This record gives sequence, C-alpha cells and structure tokens, in this order.
Amino acid sequence: MSQPEYTTAQTNALTNHDRKPIHIPGSIQPHGILLALSTQLEIQQVSNNTQVYLCKAPEDLLGQPLSYLLEPQPVEIVKQCLVKKVGSANTFKVLINTLYGEIYFDAIAHRTEEAVILELEPTDSESEVSFLSFHALAGEAIAKMQSTSNLVEFLHLVAEEVQKIIGFDRVMVYQFDESEAGSVVAEVKREDLSPYLGLHYPATDIPAQARELYTRCFLRFIPDLTAESIKLIPTENPTTHQHLDLSYCLLRSFDWCCTEYHQNMGVKALLVISIIQEQKLWGLISCHHQTPKNVSYEVLKMCEFLGQIVSSELAHKISYSEWDYKVKLKSLQSEFLESISQADNFIDALIKPEIRLLDLVSASGAAVCLDNEINLVGATPNIHEVQALIEWADTQVSDNLFSTDSLPKLYQEALIFKDTASGLLLLRISKVRRYYILWFRPEVIQTVHWAGNPQESIQAQADGSYTLSPRKSFEQWQETVRLTSLPWKPCELDSAIALRNAIVGIVLSKADELAKINLELERSNQELASFAYAASHDLKEPLRGIYNFSTVLLEDYAQVLDDDGIECLQTVVALSVRMETLINALLRLSQLGQAQLRVQATDLNELLNQVIDVFRASRQDSGLVDIRIPRPLPTVLCDRVLVNEVFSNLLGNAFKYNDKAEQWVEIGYFSQEAGGQGDKGTRGQGDKENNQSPITFYIRDNGIGIPHHHLETIFRLFKRLHSQEKYGGGAGAGLAIVKKIVELHNGKIWVKSTVGVGSMFYFTLE
Repeated sequence: MSQPEYTTAQTNALTNHDRKPIHIPGSIQPHGILLALSTQLEIQQVSNNTQVYLCKAPEDLLGQPLSYLLEPQPVEIVKQCLVKKVGSANTFKVLINTLYGEIYFDAIAHRTEEAVILELEPTDSESEVSFLSFHALAGEAIAKMQSTSNLVEFLHLVAEEVQKIIGFDRVMVYQFDESEAGSVVAEVKREDLSPYLGLHYPATDIPAQARELYTRCFLRFIPDLTAESIKLIPTENPTTHQHLDLSYCLLRSFDWCCTEYHQNMGVKALLVISIIQEQKLWGLISCHHQTPKNVSYEVLKMCEFLGQIVSSELAHKISYSEWDYKVKLKSLQSEFLESISQADNFIDALIKPEIRLLDLVSASGAAVCLDNEINLVGATPNIHEVQALIEWADTQVSDNLFSTDSLPKLYQEALIFKDTASGLLLLRISKVRRYYILWFRPEVIQTVHWAGNPQESIQAQADGSYTLSPRKSFEQWQETVRLTSLPWKPCELDSAIALRNAIVGIVLSKADELAKINLELERSNQELASFAYAASHDLKEPLRGIYNFSTVLLEDYAQVLDDDGIECLQTVVALSVRMETLINALLRLSQLGQAQLRVQATDLNELLNQVIDVFRASRQDSGLVDIRIPRPLPTVLCDRVLVNEVFSNLLGNAFKYNDKAEQWVEIGYFSQEAGGQGDKGTRGQGDKENNQSPITFYIRDNGIGIPHHHLETIFRLFKRLHSQEKYGGGAGAGLAIVKKIVELHNGKIWVKSTVGVGSMFYFTLE
C-alpha cells in the first residue's frame, strides 16, 4: 500500500472505529459489581454478578431503594453525588452483610446526566488509607520527580516511581504528537523484555474515542485482559431507554480490539494513567504486566494522584527546557518590533538586517509579499515559485496563520524546491490586501522506528471499506521519512502571530497619525486658499492705484522729470504689471482649490476647435502655426471650462517655447478599447465601472525641450526655467494651474522631453 493509499485507508478506518460507542459497552469487568440508581436512589440496573458478591440475584435488587442494600450513612454519601457535577466521585468503604458474612467493599459513586452509578469492589482492608500513610507512600516519589528540571530525566523518574508502587513488568511514558501518533519517551521494564523505548506507534493504535475517554477519566485499570465481561441487567436504562454511559467507571469493560492488541504484545494486565496538558491529552503512563494482576483501590488512587502531579510538573519541565529558546525569541521579537515601529520604510525594517526575520521563527529563508512586490531573504524558492505558492495559498489557506512541515504533500509543485521549502510557515497580515510573510525550512530526511509495521493495523474488507485490526507484530520496523522539515514549535507560531499583531497595531497607529495629519493639512490648505484668495483680491486695488498714478505721472508730468525719473516710473509701471500677473495667477489657483467641478459630456473636438480659434486670433503669425490632430478626439465627462484652460495653456506653451523655423504641435490620445470597439463614444466615469483604463491625452511639439532634472519642477507655482526677457516672459503659473485642474478630475499629468528635439505632455481625466 502506497503512502497516500495508507493515509486514506487510515482515515477511513479511524472514522469507522470512532463510530463505535466504546463508552456504552453495556457490561463491566468481573472483579466488581455495578448499580445504576435513579435520582431517587432506586436501583434501576445491576451487573449480572451480584449473586457472586452479595448472594442476591439481580432480580431481587432491581426496583429496590439503595437502603435495601446499604446502611443510612453510606446511602447519604451516595446521595451527595446528586448535587455534584457529572463525573465527580465520592469514594468510601462500605460493609455489606451477605449470606457469606460481612464483606468490605471499596465504593465509588458518581453522577451521569440521568443517573447515579455505584461501583463496588471487594477488599481485604477494613479502613481507608490515612492521609499520612498516603503521603508516606507517594511523598518520596513526588520529591524525586520535583528534584530534576531535565524533561527526559523527569519522565524516566515517573516511569521508575510508578513501577515501584504497582510492581508491573513494564511502565512506559507515551507521548502524542500533532498527528495523534505517539512514541515511547521513557521506559522501565523487566530485563528479559524487549525494549519499546524510542519506538513510534500510529494513531490507529489509540483511536480518537479512546483518547477522548482518557481525557475525561484519568485512570484505566484492567487486572485481567482474559476475563469475561459481565452484562448489565436490563441492557437499557429504564429512564433514558439508552445504554448506560460508563465513561467515568473504573469497572467499564474493554473493547475486543484492545484485548487482542495487548494480548499480541503478551500483556495480561493493564493500567493506564492520563497525562493532561492545557486540558489536552499530552500522553499516557502505560503499565503492562505479563500475567493477571490485581491492584488495591488505594494504590490506584495513589497512581491517579501521581498522574495529576506529573501533569502539573510536566508544564514546568517543558517550560524550563524551552525557556531559553522562548526568552531568545521574545528578546528578538521586542527588538524587531521596535525597529519596525520606528522605521520609515516598512520593507527595509522587515528584511534588513535579514537575519532577524529568519531568527524570529528559526527559518532558513523567508519571502515578504506586499501586493505584487516580493522580497526574498535567505534560502528560498525563486520569485516565480513563490508567486505560484502565494496564488495557491490565496485559494487553499483561510486562516491568518498556516504551518506545515511537509509542504510537498499538500502542494505537489513544492517537490521541485523541497531542498529549501519542505516546511512552510505562512502569515497573512491583511485579508484585504495581499500582504504575506512566508518562512521556509529545508527537507530533513528522518528514520522513524515503529513498533511493528503500522500498515498492518488497517484491514481491507470485502465491501471495499477499511477497519482497524490489532497488529500481531511489534518488532522494530524502520521507515525513512522524506519531504518533511523540522516541525514548527508552538512558541515559533506564537512569535509569528505576535509579529502580525504588532504590524497591524503599528499600521493602525500610523493610519491614525496620518489621518490626523491629513485633517490638519486639509484645514491648513483651506485656510491657505482662503488667505490667498483674500490677499490677492485685496492687493489688486492698491496695485491698480500704483499703476494708474505712475501712468498719470508719465503722461502729465514727463516734462518736469529728468531721464532718470522717467526711467524709474516706467520700471514701477512694468513691475506693477508683473505683480498683477502673479496675483491673478495666485487668485486663479486659489479659486481652483475651492472649485466644484461641473461635469458634463464634452465633445473635445468642438472644444479644441474653440481653443485653436482663440489661439490663432491672438497670434500675428498664425499662418505659420501647424496644429496636427491625427484622429478625432473622443467625448468625455469633464468640466468643459477647466479642460479648455488645460488645452489653452499646453498649446500656448508648445509654441511659446519653440525656436524652430517650422513649428508644429500634435494633439492626440491613447486608449485601450475592450472587445474591438472603436474610439468613439463617451468615456469617463463609466470606465471605472467597466474596469477600462482611462484615456491618455498628449500634446507633442518640436520645441526647445526641457532638461531631465526639471521634468518635475516645471509644475511648481511661479517656476520658470528662463529669465523674464526670454520666450515672452510669463508668471510661471500655467503648468501649476494645469496640474491642479487635471488632479481635480482625479487624473495625473507628466512629461517626457529631449532638449533641442521637443516635449510631449501626457494627462488623464478619470
């Protein structure tokens, strides 16, 4: 059976087995008796062995009150279970008079949802073990286990101390991994037995239902795996008409699969103690004996208590063994996040110095993806492979954090880069944008030692289904595991999540700061526009007075002025004209800042004809003007008056800054029409809805050109590249006004130019 076939068969077999209701077997082990009581403590069900222990047939007990069998004091103890939560137990000694004489029993009473269950096991002891005696028996074992901080040594001591208490042939500590398979991590055994230490066991050996019961009931004891189970009478509970839930019963009978499995190992008696970590089943203390062996109830309670101590101490041992590594990650995390929060460039902060991003989760490579920009760090697949991997993750991964130590088994294309990325830890930073961080680990070829061939536990049936069948061989069986990396530790996953939370927090903080700055900037811009409008408007009146009085002096008092005086007045007139030009430009720009667009469908051919007519009328050499329009312009949604100003400014500049004998200007546009449509039709807001690119207009000339380092600065207010005397002067505000108008239309403007050859201005109107 191939690995994929085995995995599928294992899943189906486990599913079929987990449907078996092993918590309601309808029977118990024969070394005790069981009574199911109603909430009025009336006997509703009994095990079919009461004649053996009590000299009373089941029929004699059914329907009787509990007081028929027990004295008032033990009845009161059982009654207390009615106010306790499900699973809570009361334990006590009880004396029952039978035809055989007085017999002492260890009694365990606990609640289910609908009933109270009382288990009775005969005992030779008349009195309960005192606390001091219990402490003397368990205290030494606890002291030894607490004396070491080394996890491996601690687990060996656990096995050693449990064996001293119960005297079984073999005691193992068994640990589950993420796949629910397990391995023996500590063992104490009889010298002649084959070792199981270091061997692995598939998840099928302890199916999910059994693991769930171990999580609820911390102790499982079977003194004789060959003993016949005892049926309950009646089979169904009269109140619920269901089989009785025996999840918390120490006497619960065992599944045939469990019997055959352990008998194939040569085991006749079994004791299992649960080890719980963070409310999950971490592992088991599994005790085997080659012959049937009974253990007193006091010793069992001591073992259960030790299991709770082990569960408590284990957290400290694991924490201690991982403490240094966790401290290192926390320290690195703190430094890393601080540098990110203070950085101006987010990408640089993440990948420089690159080692920090890798050390954060002990990875050998990483990829940082922000939309379509991908930065690679360390040993990674190439950029195209990472892009394809992210495409796969977009559709297959829904969680913010995803990890695997065997990526090629999930994503077949990863086979080609298994040497760098057999392990993947993926962190999604945003669900709106494609923001990812991916960490990679290389393939690590491992040899796993199994206790027998794990595939032997899966048996194919005639109908094509698969069932679990106890394995017969537990001889060491080796498997070479490929296409896997070292597994990602929980603290590494926590480190990745902490990074995401910090990044989100930093981004939100930056967004808040930016929002405040934008509000302040908007307020300042409004105030500045209002000031510019008021100032320029108010300045025009005194400026007009200066111009008028200077003109009057020149016209009426020229004869009384000498040449220097006349020249000074002429300069005042020229400067006032220049200043009025600047004020008008400033006033126009401030008006645009407060303007509301009057958008309408505008035929640009008609608009451009008007612009050209005005232009020709204003130039004496209009006969030399060559204006080329290769094809008709489209109709667009825009503010007709403002766009007229755009074409007027750009057309005027094209001829103004031109020293060629034969001057020409070409006006046209580029567009991407869908579905082979023509160039005609209204374009504008509809383009967004249809996801079409906006039209790009251009005005090209054969003028003097613009130096490359001035291509951005020419759009600044009052920016001129030449002196006032050259190229007809001007305020240097035309292109700033054009840029403002284009931006009001949510468009953009840019220029390409070659000195001495000409310029080409582009702009869009979205």
